Amino acid sequence: MTSLQYAVNSTIDKPESTKESLESIKQKLQHHSFYFMPAANFREYLLHKNAHALDDKSSFIQSWHDLHLDSFMGDNGKYRTRRYSTLSYDEQVGNWVKEADQPHYQGRDYNALNGGIPRYFSPVAESILYGNTMSNIIKFGCDLFSAIEKNKKWHIEVHQFRISAKSTEAGKPTPEGVHRDGVDYVLMIMVKRKNIKNGQTTIYDLNKHPLTTFTLSDTFDVAIVNDHNVYHGVSNIEPLDHNDVAYRDIFVVTYRKK
Repeated sequence: MTSLQYAVNSTIDKPESTKESLESIKQKLQHHSFYFMPAANFREYLLHKNAHALDDKSSFIQSWHDLHLDSFMGDNGKYRTRRYSTLSYDEQVGNWVKEADQPHYQGRDYNALNGGIPRYFSPVAESILYGNTMSNIIKFGCDLFSAIEKNKKWHIEVHQFRISAKSTEAGKPTPEGVHRDGVDYVLMIMVKRKNIKNGQTTIYDLNKHPLTTFTLSDTFDVAIVNDHNVYHGVSNIEPLDHNDVAYRDIFVVTYRKK
């Protein structure tokens, strides 16, 4: 594992927007095994690659209102809605393709709460999946992780999550606790926070000692992790105003070498 130079229990201050290249992002991720990329930097990167990369961002964000209840929660919680699709990427082809709809599976070693069984979820709507915003975010991960690894083929899993919080039930972004996902790399992109407090992301070393804490707060804030080298978890969310709806919308994309 590469050295991790963030101070234990430190909070990452969001830097001012600076233009980032794929190489600079790659180096930061390789050096620390995780990287927080502020929304301004990520938007700037995507638009530099493709001037139309975010043309449908409003539809992308609004699509989180059309998720379905996760009925596989081991804690019987009703706070999570989601959609899920799987993709394949081959660098020689140059883009990702959607695979046939299939269940999501994690071993209990990675998800003691919900793992060990196939879980079936509604697929991501194709108009959103193939839209500019989601498509270019997925391609960003393909480009970045292919630049790091000699392996150029990826199995990709795409997750839309909404975690809701009520006065009677806290929202749990990571109900399985501090964990790894059982893949190679993970992108976690903030879509929207509404009327919530908490929801801090903490990164841990392989002994589960905390390395840093930050909050994905702005639309398109991104956390990138090497799933082999670090654990991660997110604190429970609660409503600020108990008379209003409260939720945390997040887009998670995982990449596993084929």
